[in-house]
Amino acid sequence: MLDIFRGLKTLIKVSSIHIDSPVFRLHYSITVLILFAFSLIVTTRQYVGNPIDCVHTKDIPEDVLNTYCWIHSTYTVKGAFNKKVGVEVPYPGVETSKDEKDKKLYKYYQWVCFCLFFQAILFYTPRWLWKSWEGGKIRALMLDLDIGICAENEKRMKKQLMIDYLLENFTYHNWWAYKYYFCEVLALINVIGQMFLMNRFFDGAFLSFGIRVLEFMDSDQEDRIDPIIQVFPKMTKCTFYKYGVSGEVERHDAICILPLNVVNEKIYVFLWFWFILLAMLTLLTIVYRIIIILSPRMRMYLLRMRYRLMKKEDIDLIVRQSKMGDWFLFYMLGENVDSVIFRDVIHELARKLRGHHLDFPRGFKNDMQEP
Repeated sequence: MLDIFRGLKTLIKVSSIHIDSPVFRLHYSITVLILFAFSLIVTTRQYVGNPIDCVHTKDIPEDVLNTYCWIHSTYTVKGAFNKKVGVEVPYPGVETSKDEKDKKLYKYYQWVCFCLFFQAILFYTPRWLWKSWEGGKIRALMLDLDIGICAENEKRMKKQLMIDYLLENFTYHNWWAYKYYFCEVLALINVIGQMFLMNRFFDGAFLSFGIRVLEFMDSDQEDRIDPIIQVFPKMTKCTFYKYGVSGEVERHDAICILPLNVVNEKIYVFLWFWFILLAMLTLLTIVYRIIIILSPRMRMYLLRMRYRLMKKEDIDLIVRQSKMGDWFLFYMLGENVDSVIFRDVIHELARKLRGHHLDFPRGFKNDMQEP
């Protein structure tokens, strides 16, 4: 098991070269690792040991009954959740009932490990898409300048190559940046969509699951009904039919223990809170991106705050004459390249821009006033 987890860690290892935001990395690194780990835990519990144990007479072999109830699902009785345990019912939801409308079927437990694995793939999809579109641009432009200690001639040559590229492709990075922003929006759609997917998976009980758990913890102990038991019951019923000695169909009711739901309930309580947190952080990131797109002044402030070694006038000049995609490229390069080297690159780039006397983009000059 430990070897499997080490393999997962290698699979989703975050590169030392950052081509995305920390919140975006939470989607394809931490979340994917969590989902894969949960899938492995459930798979191990499901296929090593008994995921279900059903109690009945000796007329039916134990393995046959367990297999049948696992494959064909079990059920609880809705009206039995409010009855007193030990007096009216042996366990919440366990009661004899022939009314099919009062029965709540549980079919999900066979599919939990596969669903978690599928969710992990969906969370990695925006990362895979952006990595394909990014095309190694940041790594190529870095030229190993993330390490400031190198020969002076080599450093000078690499800095010049970076400056030449930035000058030749100035104002041509908007589409490249918008592709990344689209991947962030896709990540938000994915996490919200997965909450609705799990809500469908649990017959409409997942969206309000975390809120109901919090309400249960704050309610009086005598009056409260555990919402976890209703979604992840540990004891259920199963109906098995077989031919009797006389050739007639016999109906056998069995009580089944689902030890796997002890693990499932903890997994999905955690996932509910984690997905809510992830959705909120991603939504804030999208709002932040919209502000950056609409406000050149904000882009200027962010570069000033992030790279304090640079001259204010150099940053102002570059932001005024560049587009949003160029700003995003500069920001990503600054995240990866040695700070002193990047300062020199920006200073030289600004000097050459002054020499070239590039025109201001239309409608931009009036928006940018010296703060």
